[in-house]
Amino acid sequence: MKNTIGNNLSVTLFGESHGEAIGCVIDGIAPGVTVDEAFIASQMEKRKGISSISTARREADRVKIVSGVFNGKTTGTPICIMIENSNTKSKDYSLIRNLARPGHADFTAECKYRGFQDYRGGGHFSGRLTAPLVAAGAIAISALRSKGIFIGTHISRCGDITDREFGKIKEDIVMLDSLDMPVLCEEKRKKMLSLIESVRAEGDSIGGILTTAVIGMPAGVGEPWFDTAESVLSHALFSIPAVKGIEFGKGFDFATMKGSQANDLFAVREGKTVTLTNNNGGINGGITNGMPIIFSLAVKPTPSIYKKQKTVDMMTKEEAELEITGRHDPAIIHRARVVADSVTALVLCDLLTTRFGTDYLGCD
Repeated sequence: MKNTIGNNLSVTLFGESHGEAIGCVIDGIAPGVTVDEAFIASQMEKRKGISSISTARREADRVKIVSGVFNGKTTGTPICIMIENSNTKSKDYSLIRNLARPGHADFTAECKYRGFQDYRGGGHFSGRLTAPLVAAGAIAISALRSKGIFIGTHISRCGDITDREFGKIKEDIVMLDSLDMPVLCEEKRKKMLSLIESVRAEGDSIGGILTTAVIGMPAGVGEPWFDTAESVLSHALFSIPAVKGIEFGKGFDFATMKGSQANDLFAVREGKTVTLTNNNGGINGGITNGMPIIFSLAVKPTPSIYKKQKTVDMMTKEEAELEITGRHDPAIIHRARVVADSVTALVLCDLLTTRFGTDYLGCD
């Protein structure tokens, strides 16, 4: 029952959706990393989403740092982060305790934990557990920025609406940082919002694709086989609730390309080795090549919908019908972008620490 990820810099999650608190422990972070509480708060706000198209559950999400930070800097000892749960409505879940919600982890949790799991609000499986990941990720993002490494994520697709691709990546990342609905094209942003509103009115939900770009990552980070940059990122990113697919660079489009089209040709620009294209998403042989890291995540529609669905009663083993109540998102993709940024930052910090040593991210 493992809730820890990372090698030299690790993160352990704890808590349940309707428990007293949720949180995480960061271990292995260098001393001297700046911890900006205002920046952490701003990242937490991004996760809350947009009121008109997000769950009505509103948590304050005040981040309490219990240990590992002194005078605004990391001490090098484990950082414990806690976030209280205050706005819970457990009755919404007690009424359907024995019904397996389609698309959720109710049935698999029952199989694994044999009925002892906290089922309220999805318990430990809930997307609520992404809140401490965002808090931890904010510290990691600050550390990376001090090294000239920047991360940004946009909704590249929602339903059948497609955003433009990254252009001038640094400028796009700066723009995305100020948006609650992270779409690069304003016209497409409006269309996506309208689509989400329409599926909400139907009692349904919608999914999409997030595309993340990382610039400033040095070449030579990652291992050639089981800890490749792609595999370590994928391991963590697949842990984000609702993520069901990932591709790097051209990804599945490689299936229709010839080698002459797919290969990224090398060149020298201003004394630096670069590639003329970036089809491989900044990674060759599992190791970063210095070009922007580009990957996309498939995010499934929110499984909690207000339409009647067929299911089973897990206690009686009889078929049943489910019609949920409560507070649920018609789409989570806009809220998930900051989670993708945060998890990416934590993984990159771990990779960099593994490559350059535990003090790499700390004070100079």
